[in-house]
Amino acid sequence: MKNLMYKATFLLVFMIAFSSCREEDKTQKEELIEEMQNEGADIEVKERANDTKIKMETDDKKVKIKESDDGETKIKIKEDN
Repeated sequence: MKNLMYKATFLLVFMIAFSSCREEDKTQKEELIEEMQNEGADIEVKERANDTKIKMETDDKKVKIKESDDGETKIKIKEDN
């Protein structure tokens, strides 16, 4: 019984250690914001009572992100060719 408790504790410690070190995937919103920042975009953030709007613009690309308080996110991308 004691041996089983040691094994269970050992397994639990390793599960916690490896799961906490895992790299989290970025959302599409985070990837777009990072990409536009790297391109030197003009970024405008508007926070209102029930939603947040982010507008990013470069010479050839416009991105609008609207996120409501209930967690719904809308992304619009317009590229000028």
